[in-house]
Amino acid sequence: MRPASRSKVCGRRVWIGAALAILSAGAAVAAPQALRRPDGSTFRPLPSLTVPPAPSVAPAAATRRRRGSRPIRWRSSIAVGSHSGGRLVRGVRLPAERRSFFTWDPVLRRSPNRRWRRWGTDRLVRILIDVARDHHRAHPGAPRIAIGDLSRPHGGDFGRRFGPIGHASHQNGLDADVYYPRADGRERAPRYASQIDRRLSQELVDRFLAADAQLIFVGPNTGLVGPPGRVQALANHDNHLHVRIATEGGG
Repeated sequence: MRPASRSKVCGRRVWIGAALAILSAGAAVAAPQALRRPDGSTFRPLPSLTVPPAPSVAPAAATRRRRGSRPIRWRSSIAVGSHSGGRLVRGVRLPAERRSFFTWDPVLRRSPNRRWRRWGTDRLVRILIDVARDHHRAHPGAPRIAIGDLSRPHGGDFGRRFGPIGHASHQNGLDADVYYPRADGRERAPRYASQIDRRLSQELVDRFLAADAQLIFVGPNTGLVGPPGRVQALANHDNHLHVRIATEGGG
């Protein structure tokens, strides 16, 4: 046999061997039909192959939801010092999201909030989760509650160097920012008081009062009200309320 012919045969054998290997791996085949050559002889071509589709990939939203569903590491926390000059011992991290709430980064303006910005006492985290859950049960068609900054992992300064406009308090795990529900139903933080659903926002204030919030700051242009001394209007709070709880229960 000539070298060129031998090369062609070897190449054909390699090609046929590769095709048979694919067939033996379980690929679906289509039954071939016999064809006729110009000289009158017949031959049967190799079967056509159907490659199975690649496995589907879970959507990014589902992946985020699974991350947010990780168990909370509950610990008995201690708030040390004051809201504007304290620290947090054995803090608890608020999950990135749940069925009833999501977290919002006020500096990057995106969800979820970075993990080092959402630590509080175990009692604060429980109150936030309970209020969001009750709100969701009462309004299943409304957008989830957006929760912003709590404290840093060990408390302490949370001022402008951690992003404008910074926090004068949020130092001992007893403070949290919660964004008002938007009138357009979008799951993102509002920017102005004109964008909020005032009825749902007032209900949110009332729910935190019922949960023994010690103090709630609301925006001066929101029209939100509450018991004097416990609900106060404060500048730069037209898009979120600031809830502060006592070290122990009882307001």
